[in-house]
Amino acid sequence: MAGFRSLARQVRDPRCDLALRRYSLRKCLERFAPYGHRATWDHLCARHSIEPEDRSPDPVRLMAALDELEEARAVWLAYEGEFAERRKREKHDGLRRPGSFDDWHRRTWGGNGVARCDDPAVHPSESLAEVLRRLISGLEAEPGTTCPVCAENGIVWRPDLSDEPWSGPVCRDCGIVVPQPVLTAEALDRAKRIRLKELASVA
Repeated sequence: MAGFRSLARQVRDPRCDLALRRYSLRKCLERFAPYGHRATWDHLCARHSIEPEDRSPDPVRLMAALDELEEARAVWLAYEGEFAERRKREKHDGLRRPGSFDDWHRRTWGGNGVARCDDPAVHPSESLAEVLRRLISGLEAEPGTTCPVCAENGIVWRPDLSDEPWSGPVCRDCGIVVPQPVLTAEALDRAKRIRLKELASVA
């Protein structure tokens, strides 16, 4: 199975036909897709004016989409390297049992779904790298009350997510499933209360 870098080389290779280069870009998303595969593809197509179903897109736009994806991947890999070093130090100091933050991180190892968007059509508009930088800043700071990506407080609890963790806080402004460790207990409680009010108003 080809890795991310070899697939990226195929996207850049002018000797390959455009259909293969597009296919290789889609395959890159099986290795690294911060919003999830469909939402990340929708994001790249929107930002780089690629028709999602176009089998022969403009190669310049394909390359720009790949550049954005690679920049974001570099941001995330650097963070994962720092995370791995921290865990080594903690284990050396006798802290063997990871906390809830590490539970969240284990599910997103490799960067797939790190800022998952449950609705593929609703995702942040900024570059992937910028979104990941904001998310990492949120993860490294004290828990807060707003979305670490868009800084809005329109967070609601969703019990019906399409992927793990199956339920959790979702930002109604930018669409990401907000990592629980970045939110205070009060913010999580408020999100659950909003969900309960919405359910009651529908009933």
